[in-house]
Amino acid sequence: MQFDPNELEHSAVYKLLTGSIIPRPIGWISTIDNNGVNNLAPFSYFNIVGEKHIMFSTAKNKGNNKDTLNNILQNNEFVVNMVTEEVVEAMNMTSAEIPSNEDEFKYANLTPIDSDLIQPKRVKESKISFECKMIHTYTMPHSENNGATMIVGEIVMMHFDDDVLLDNYKINMENYKPVSRLAGSNYSKIGEMFSIKRS
Repeated sequence: MQFDPNELEHSAVYKLLTGSIIPRPIGWISTIDNNGVNNLAPFSYFNIVGEKHIMFSTAKNKGNNKDTLNNILQNNEFVVNMVTEEVVEAMNMTSAEIPSNEDEFKYANLTPIDSDLIQPKRVKESKISFECKMIHTYTMPHSENNGATMIVGEIVMMHFDDDVLLDNYKINMENYKPVSRLAGSNYSKIGEMFSIKRS
C-alpha cells in the first residue's frame, strides 16, 4: 500500500505517522504567563536537535494556539521535564483541556519548584529537567487548522536527580525508567536493550 498524504483525511495521516514513528520521547513542557499562572502539558513531537538544543511542536486547538505556545511567545522561556514511570499518570492528567487561568500543577497534584535562570517552574517529581530559552519558532504551512508551530530552545541549565546518574555523566536507565509515546492511548517502557558498536 502507498498513500499520498495530500489525499488522505487528517486523522488517517495522523494515525499512520504516530503509529509508525515510535517510540517518541515525551517533552513535559512547563511555562508561565504574564500573570504568573503556571502551565504544564505533554508533547510527543519532541526531541534533541543539537548539542544544547531541544525542539518540540504544538498543533493549534480548534484553530487557536495552545497556552504553552502563547506563554513562550510572551517570555521566550520554558522547561522540559522528562516523563518517567512514576509520573506518567500525572503527565496524562496535564493533557486535559482546562481553562487558561487554571494551574496544571495543582490540577495534577504536582509540586512546582523554582528554576535557576528562567521564570517557568520545574516539576519537582521529574527526575530530569532542562531550563530552556526559545531561540526560534516556525509555523508549518499548508496544514490542518493553520498548522503546527515548532519551537527550538537552547538549554541554559540542566537538572538531574543523583540516582539517575552514573560515573562520567552517563544515565542509569534502571533508576531513570523513562516512558515514551506510541499511538492512541499506548505508551512504552524501555524494555530489552542491546548494543551495536559503530563501524
